[in-house]
Parts: sequence; C-alpha cells; structure tokens
Amino acid sequence: MDKPLAGIRILDLTHVWAGPLATRVLGDMGAEILKIETATARGLRDMRIPIPGMYPGGDPKDEFWNRDGEFNKLNRNKKGLSLNLKSDEGKAIFLSLVAKCDVVIENFSASAMNRLGLGYDSLKGANPQIIYVAMPGFGTSGPNSDFVAFGPSVEPMTGLTAMMGYRDDEKYTTAMGLPDPIAGITAAAAVVTAVAQRKETEQGQHIDLPLQEGTINLLGEKYVEAQLTGHAPAVNANRSTSFAPQGIYPCAGEDEWIVIACPNDETWGALAGIAGIHNSGFETVEARQQHHDALDERISAFTSGCSKLELMVQLQDAGVPAGAVHTAPEVLSDPQVRARNYFVEMGGEHIEPSPYPGTPVRFDRQRATSWQLAPKLGEHNEEVLRDLLGLSNAEISRLEEDGVIAKLPPTIEEARRR
Repeated sequence: MDKPLAGIRILDLTHVWAGPLATRVLGDMGAEILKIETATARGLRDMRIPIPGMYPGGDPKDEFWNRDGEFNKLNRNKKGLSLNLKSDEGKAIFLSLVAKCDVVIENFSASAMNRLGLGYDSLKGANPQIIYVAMPGFGTSGPNSDFVAFGPSVEPMTGLTAMMGYRDDEKYTTAMGLPDPIAGITAAAAVVTAVAQRKETEQGQHIDLPLQEGTINLLGEKYVEAQLTGHAPAVNANRSTSFAPQGIYPCAGEDEWIVIACPNDETWGALAGIAGIHNSGFETVEARQQHHDALDERISAFTSGCSKLELMVQLQDAGVPAGAVHTAPEVLSDPQVRARNYFVEMGGEHIEPSPYPGTPVRFDRQRATSWQLAPKLGEHNEEVLRDLLGLSNAEISRLEEDGVIAKLPPTIEEARRR
C-alpha cells in the first residue's frame, strides 16, 4: 500500500534537530525528501573529531561525516544532494527543484534565505503553489526575529525554565532543548495541514513557525494560572498541586528509581497497604500535601528495598499509577517496545547496523517497510539532477568539478581558499 504522503516531494534545508525531525516524520509517512546540504554541513574532511561518542562503537573511522549517530537517526528516508546555494548556478538548480516540489522547509535564522536571494517571493516565482516552512527561533518578524537560536537558548524565553527545579531560587533547564522537537512535530503537522488545504484552494503558502511560540503553545495552563492568580506558577519539583503523594523514589540497586503518583484516596489506600504505612495521619489529600516530606521518607524507606520492575507491576495491579525509571539500555530491551518492533535496525557499507527509533504512528499495521538509511553526503547528486532536472552525466561531472555539488567535505585548506 502507498504510504499516506506518497507523491509529496519536499526540499529539506534543515539542520540540527528541529527541522530534520519534521522531515523525518514526513519521510516516514511516505513523502519524498530531498535533503539539500552544503559541502561543509557535516564538518571538514581533516578536522579533529569533536564528539567521538556520537559514532557507532565510538569509532568515527575514515568517513566520520557519514557516520554521526545523530545525523543518521534524524535523516533516514531522505535523498542527499550537496549543493552550493551561494553560487549562482547552485541557486538556479535549487529554483529548478522548487518548481518540481510541493514543500520547502528550513530552520535557518530568519533572514538567511532572503540573504541568499531564496526567500518566499523567489520560491513562489518558481512555483506559485509551493508551501514554504520557516522555523527560526523567534519568528520572521518582531524585535527578536534576528536572534540566532537553538532549542536550549530558546527554552528559557518560553517560561519553561522558570517552572522547573526543586526550589524557587534554583532554576533548571530540561537539558534536552525541548523547543526543538516540539517545533519539529508541529512543523510536520503544519505541512500535512497545508498540503490538505492546497487540494481545496490550489494555493501554496508561507508558514512561519517559531520555536519559541511552538513551546509556549504547550504551556497554556501555566499562563492561565498566572493570569488568574497574578503570581508566577510555583516550582513544585516532582510533586503535584492537586494530589499526593507524587514523586520519584529510590529502589534496590545503584541509581534505580520508580515514579509513584496517587491521584485520590483509593490509590493512596492501596499504596499504604502495600508499603505498610498504617495509622499515619496521611488519610486525606490535605494531610498528605501538608506533610509530603515526611510521607516521602516513609515511602522511600519501603521502595529502597524493592526491585523497581517488580514493584511497578505490584502497584499497577493494585491500581496505583507507577512506572520504573528506565535507563537507555532498558528502553532498548523493554519487552513492550520490542514486542511492537518500535526500534528499527538500519546500517550500510559505511555504518554498522544499529537500532534506531522507529515511529509511534502505525498506519494499517505498517511500520518501517522499505526504510532507507540516512544518505551519505551528496549520495544522490546524480539521481536527483539526472532524473528530476534532466542533466547529463557530463553536466553533473562539470558541476562537481566547479564545486557546485560535492560528495566529500573540503579539507581545512580547501575551505580557506573558497
């Protein structure tokens, strides 16, 4: 069966996390993704490797630029074209591709595409029905629009950081840069919506999707709380404002933990029975909230002698919401995840087979059929230029000689001469 987005072709100019995640989702659903990169997008050929641990087995080997784990995780099901968009010929090729595509998506700074002469108006001239998605940190307008941003630097400006931590005077970030994946998933949904709308209107459109606003959009109840109370939301660590207990408790073993939450008196009664906490003065939610520290000590004294997995099953069987805190290796081997074949093993001649995250969306019981490993740099130069634009082998060879397309990153010295 055709996948849901079969027949949709997308020009992907994205990098790092937010944009590549969006196009990975769309590629998983069947869209044809043409990933456009500069020759230096993955580093220089003779540079010192900055993060060896990102490579399979911790070994960058000779083609480190094609072996990076994060790149391979986020860029499966894409065709790779290395194209110099700063050259006139590279821009002309790009606009020719725009004419044959449905969507262009990028997550550069707000002015980058206009500086290249490849802003929305230029793309619309090449294809009036093009859907153009821009994903700058703070949007394409407003006083902060020129800020260069990544998820971790955007996160504090969403208010999320002010809500995290264990006390009001000690703030934390998520350490994940959540605006990136939030914007990525939001962008994928926006593209699907725009494609559906274009079937009705026969018109393309410009989609402006700031990382900041994408994250603010998911924090609505906290802003409503601030408006209603006039105060910033309290920093509650792992606790809840409406029920108790709730927390992460130690289990037997080194750095082993379980999450337990009791939303009502019934679940508390079940937990108290299992933990042997009787006649404790914790019978009401108000009492449990008021004496949460003492309650946590009693619960921790019980859980610290328990296997996290066995206790999780016991509590769940009794109706108490509980979940063992998995390490990354435990997630990979989790029986539920394995039974559903969530992780997909992929590899190639340049990279050893490894399990990669699959997709949580399963259409008609189909998943990971005919998936392709992320492309090597410029891997599909000939295919894209020949099959889509009709260029001859001689023309393609000349473009490579002139540095318009590439299959290898330049050396440091070559980059200096450019």
